[in-house]
This record gives sequence, C-alpha cells and structure tokens, in this order.
Amino acid sequence: MASVKKKITLHLEAGNAAMADLGKMLGQTGVNLVEVKRSYDKATADQRGDVVPVVISVADDRSFELRLKTPPTSHLIRKALVGKGSDRPGHRSAGQLSVAQLRAVAQRKLPDLNTTDLDVAMRIVAGTARSMGVTVQDR
Repeated sequence: MASVKKKITLHLEAGNAAMADLGKMLGQTGVNLVEVKRSYDKATADQRGDVVPVVISVADDRSFELRLKTPPTSHLIRKALVGKGSDRPGHRSAGQLSVAQLRAVAQRKLPDLNTTDLDVAMRIVAGTARSMGVTVQDR
C-alpha cells in the first residue's frame, strides 16, 4: 500500500454497510465504494446485528485497508440487557447487569481497551454501565 492519504473511522452495521454512509464519508477520496462495502460486509458477516466500527485507511493510489474494532461498549451493554440505557441516569435505573454479563462484555472489548487485565476491563465496562443508568451486581 502506498503512503496513507486519509484515515476515516465509521460506525457501520455489521454485514450490511449503508452505501449512503460510505458515500458521504469516502466519496471525496475516490476509492471504489462498492469494493469497500463488499470487504466490510464480508469481514463482519458473523457479527450481524452489531455496530462494528472500522478505520479505513485510503492511500494516494486509491487503494484502501480496513481495520475492524469491537462494537461500542454501550451497544454491547444494551445487547446484554435487551434494552436501552436510562433516559435519566442516576435517577432511573435501566436494568441490572450480572457479573457474568459484565465479564462477557469486558472480554469482547479487551482488544480495544488500554489494558490486558480482565478485572480492569470489567471496571471500565462497569463505569460505562453506570453512566447509562445500569446497576452492576456486586461481585
């Protein structure tokens, strides 16, 4: 790949990237949008239903490289709770996250966090859950 001209981060639906979103963000780079969509959809097909962020590096010669990230923590927490966060965090509870659910979310997020320790990752995820109005069971 030639020298990187632009890096763009997008949050797209796994396995079904919207061409409108790709066109808005990548249109000015001149990269082949259909090929980007195909590559992204193929790489994320096993994660359908999730929002999977991707960093797209576009080179001077209009070639591209995709680097997938893990879904946002708030998305994984909502998925574990089968609901959404509180409309008034701190005042209304949006549900309760068990230790097992917390561990599962932390393990999934571990590659994108700045730690390799699962306990630290669980504390990070618990903080996000609290900010969403979700209570976390004591260990």
